[in-house]
Amino acid sequence: MKRRARREKDRIFKLFLVLALLAGVAALLLLLEEVLRKGLPWLDFRFLTSFPSRFPEQAGIKSALAGTLWLLGLTAMFAIPVGVGAAVYLQEFAGRNRPTAFLQLNISNLAGVPSIVYGILGLAVFVRALALGRSVLAGALTMSLLVLPIIIVAAQEAMRAVPGSLRDAAFALGATRWQAVRRVVLPAALPGILTGIILALSRAIGETAPLIMIGALTFVPFVPAGPLDAFTVLPIQIFNWTSRPREEFRLIAAAGIIVLLGVLLTMNAGAVWLRNRYQRRSES
Repeated sequence: MKRRARREKDRIFKLFLVLALLAGVAALLLLLEEVLRKGLPWLDFRFLTSFPSRFPEQAGIKSALAGTLWLLGLTAMFAIPVGVGAAVYLQEFAGRNRPTAFLQLNISNLAGVPSIVYGILGLAVFVRALALGRSVLAGALTMSLLVLPIIIVAAQEAMRAVPGSLRDAAFALGATRWQAVRRVVLPAALPGILTGIILALSRAIGETAPLIMIGALTFVPFVPAGPLDAFTVLPIQIFNWTSRPREEFRLIAAAGIIVLLGVLLTMNAGAVWLRNRYQRRSES
C-alpha cells in the first residue's frame, strides 16, 4: 500500500510539472503570436534603415539597432576577459581561506542585485566621476558590471566540473599550474564558460533600467560613430514607442520587439554553435 501511494504521488507530481511546462510554453506562444501578428506588417527594410520619427509611417529603428550592437560589443570586450580571468584566479590559484570565501560570497550575492543599483553606480562613477558623459562607453562599462558576476560564477562552475584527474595528469607530465590551466582546464571548461557568457549577454541586451539611469536617450536621429557618442538601444526605443498615445506606435513597437528577438536569437545561435564545436573537440 505504501509503495502504491508513493507511485501515485510520483505520477501526480510529474503531471503537475508537465502542466506547469505546458502553461509556460502556451503563454510564450500567445505572446509571440500577438507580437508577430502586430509587428510583421511593419517590419521591412525601410524600418531597419530609418531613424525614429514623430510619424509612425516614417519611424525606424536604425539608431537603436546600431546602439545595441555598439553596447553589446563593448560590453563583451570588457566583461568576458575580466570575468573569465577572475574566475580562473579564484578557482585555480587563490587559496582556500577566509578572504577568498568572503569574496566568493559577495560575487554570488552581486549576481542577484537589482539592475537599477548598477545604474546608480554607473551614473556616479562612469558618467560623473570619470566624466564619460552619457556615452556608449559609460553604458557598456555599467552593463559590464551587471554581467560580471554571472560570467564569473558560470566560469567557476565550468572549471569546477573538470575532473581533477586531468589536472593531476598534466602535473605528472611536468606542466606548471598555468600550463595545466591553459592547455587542459580551460579547453575542457570552455563549453560551460560559453554558456555563462550567453546568459550574461542575453541579460545585458534586454536591460533598460541601468541605461535609463545613466541617461541613454529615447530619441537619437543618428548612428553612434564612436564610444563617446550618445546612444539609445532597442529596449528603450520600444519602451518609448509603447508610451505614445497613437495605436500605430504600439504596432511599430511590436516590430521592434521582433528585431530585438532576432538579434538575441542570432547572438545565442552563434554562441551555441561555438559551444557545441568546442564540446565535440574536447570529447574527441
